[in-house]
Amino acid sequence: MIHEELQKLEKLAVQAGKKMESISADNEQLKARLALLELEIQEREQEIHHFKNKIKISNIVDNRPVNPEDATEMSDLINNYIQEIDHLITYLSE
Repeated sequence: MIHEELQKLEKLAVQAGKKMESISADNEQLKARLALLELEIQEREQEIHHFKNKIKISNIVDNRPVNPEDATEMSDLINNYIQEIDHLITYLSE
């Protein structure tokens, strides 16, 4: 009778160990997924920040009292600078 109880306890201990290993593996996967998602959030926040800066620059150009030819030229120039900066940021983040 004691032998049977010990076997039952041993079986329960093995089952608990397997369950703990499974939960531990799931936990590691979730931690890795969380790290990826946090990195993605940071990248998205950076993109939002860059877009806000683009909008501010566009608003400055649009509100500046200059003749239309100069405004178009300045807008194009600023847009080219922004695109170049975006390419550099992309390059540096790789």
